[in-house]
Amino acid sequence: MNAFTDEERSALVRVPVEKWDADRRVVCEDDVAEEIPVALEYNGISHAVMMTSPYDLEDFALGFSLSEGILQDRSELYDCEVIPGCDGIQVQMQVATERFVALKDKRRNLTGRTGCGLCGAETLEQAIRRPEATIGTAMFSAAQIHAGMKTMRNMQRLQKYTGATHAAAWMTVEGSIDLVREDVGRHNALDKLIGAMAAKRLDFSAGAALITSRASYEMVQKSATMGIGFLAAISAPTSLAIRMAEESNVTLIGFVRDQSHVVYAQSHRLIRATSK
Repeated sequence: MNAFTDEERSALVRVPVEKWDADRRVVCEDDVAEEIPVALEYNGISHAVMMTSPYDLEDFALGFSLSEGILQDRSELYDCEVIPGCDGIQVQMQVATERFVALKDKRRNLTGRTGCGLCGAETLEQAIRRPEATIGTAMFSAAQIHAGMKTMRNMQRLQKYTGATHAAAWMTVEGSIDLVREDVGRHNALDKLIGAMAAKRLDFSAGAALITSRASYEMVQKSATMGIGFLAAISAPTSLAIRMAEESNVTLIGFVRDQSHVVYAQSHRLIRATSK
């Protein structure tokens, strides 16, 4: 494996540990995943504090802004500066005035957000955004999905060292893995992937997102918001994720392991093998 970059190294912390094998103890050092608070600020106003792996934060900020509907296009982000501090990291963004005004109008406190995704919501309408139906036509065979999952796992550099990070990957219609992003949080990994794709101006409708986590409704929501029509997860979806996938025309596949998988919604994008 190639040496870590300085930015990747910032996501690792070396700590003293005791490793036990039966009754045999070895005192040594081990690499663990770093997890720190990252404050996302828009035009000088703090909006959210997320616990993340402290790298690829420009991708994270852009992806979060797009997938949460704060920005409608990457061109509305004018500047992004990552500022390390003693207690965490500030990501200061300058966004279009129209988007900032809209953010203030619907602003909710997401500080301390966990997997629920509902902290700070005051109404049911705020709690669950319902994206428009996706129009992606990219189709994939089961063989491509399973090969893509295997490739993604092989590209998880931090996971191999720490065993503590999730990943999200983008697979093209040809079946190749073009981008992989990692984070201690599954939502963050997907947001980093979305941000990296937006920065490269990739077509969200022309591929599939692969994730190494369960498919919660937020993962479907973020995918649908960006126009991603194909989401494959290594673990199970929730019932709300399935309903949202059906409503937003997202092909949702779970339990992609070994040579098996389960299709939960919109199966028309899965290419079936022809029987001999």
